[in-house]
Amino acid sequence: MTDIVIYTRPGCGFCSMAKQLLNSKGKEFQEFNIWSKDEYKTEMEKRSNGARTVPQIFINGDHIGGSDDLYALDRAGHLDALLSQ
Repeated sequence: MTDIVIYTRPGCGFCSMAKQLLNSKGKEFQEFNIWSKDEYKTEMEKRSNGARTVPQIFINGDHIGGSDDLYALDRAGHLDALLSQ
């Protein structure tokens, strides 16, 4: 089973787009709202080497980046392979 983690915040259009793509692929993910706990924001920044924008997406522990990065992987035909690991 693929381990997908996405750090988000309420009202973020890019977060919604990333979650929509993952949902369209039939994938479940763990979502952490960085506004709900300071620990989530700190953890996100540490795991992503200092990235402060949302979403930040991780697949099987690997940092994918944000929504644009996720969609770029999909357009290049690489996302499905990552999600099937």
